[in-house]
Amino acid sequence: MSKPIFGLLLGGVLGIFDGLTAYFTPEVRSQLLGIVIGSTFKGLVAGLTIGFFARKVTSLPLGVVFGLAVGLILAGIVAAFPDPNGKHYYLEIMLPGALVGAIVGYATQKYRASEVAA
Repeated sequence: MSKPIFGLLLGGVLGIFDGLTAYFTPEVRSQLLGIVIGSTFKGLVAGLTIGFFARKVTSLPLGVVFGLAVGLILAGIVAAFPDPNGKHYYLEIMLPGALVGAIVGYATQKYRASEVAA
C-alpha cells in the first residue's frame, strides 16, 4: 500500500472520530451526522494530500508540521462558516482538525510500504 493510500485510509478513519467530537458541543448535536460526514471527507482530503507529501519528503518533523498545517487550513475553512445562529466554532473545529493532520503526518512518515516479493 502506498503512502497516499495509507494517508487516505487513516485520514478517513480519524475524520470520523474528528466529527464525533461535535457531540461535546451541545448546540450542534442535532447536526452530528452531517458533521461526521463532512469531517470524514475533510480527513480523506487531508490524508491524501499528506500522503503525497510523505512520498516526496522523508523528514518526520516536516511531515508532522505539514500535516498540522493541512489540518488547520482545512478545519479553518470549515470553521469560517457560521452555524444557522451566526456562531463560529473555531476552537471546537480547528483543534481536532489540527490533531488529525498531525497524527496523519506522523503516521505517513513512519509508514513503510511492504516489500513486493520478486
